Amino acid sequence: MASTEQKEQGKRIPGWLEWVITIAIGVGLALFVRAFVAEVYIVPSGSMLDTIQEGDRLVGEKVTYRTSSPKRGDIVTFDDPDKPGTTLIKRVIAVAGDTVNLKDGYVYVNGKKLSESYTEGKPSYPLEQYSSTLSEAISYPYKVPEGHIWVMGDNRTNSLDSRYFGAVSTDSVSSRAVFIFWPFKDARGL
Repeated sequence: MASTEQKEQGKRIPGWLEWVITIAIGVGLALFVRAFVAEVYIVPSGSMLDTIQEGDRLVGEKVTYRTSSPKRGDIVTFDDPDKPGTTLIKRVIAVAGDTVNLKDGYVYVNGKKLSESYTEGKPSYPLEQYSSTLSEAISYPYKVPEGHIWVMGDNRTNSLDSRYFGAVSTDSVSSRAVFIFWPFKDARGL
């Protein structure tokens, strides 16, 4: 009769299979986190200067917007309405039902001039060019439709944003930017 120890050794998983299972679980967990919890983004342009630098790496969390909508002031990532498959990052300026107006280089939401220290005094003018997804340039005042947000880059003189492609569907928002982690000199919460 075989001892209990010999029976257990006969039932052990081979070492190579343990490695395969461990790696598969790790990859599955990483994919789950990326799809449903958080994702790392590399910022390719200067449209959010000086809040976010070109080349910064940041974390966007995906949990908040499963139960709520973006709020004014949030920095969000979303699908580019002009180039599907490309992710953009901008600041939410207005939400559904708000009226946006651009006058004398300032942004007004619902008739109130915004205090926007993050633009470092750069003026906010309407853009003369507009996306091919629109039939005409945005006219102001502009009322943000239901299920949409109005987004703008902090670097107002160098940003193609809602002034260019119109309001963004909240369904296309993928995350809320939480913090910059690299390069270390730029690391901070957003």
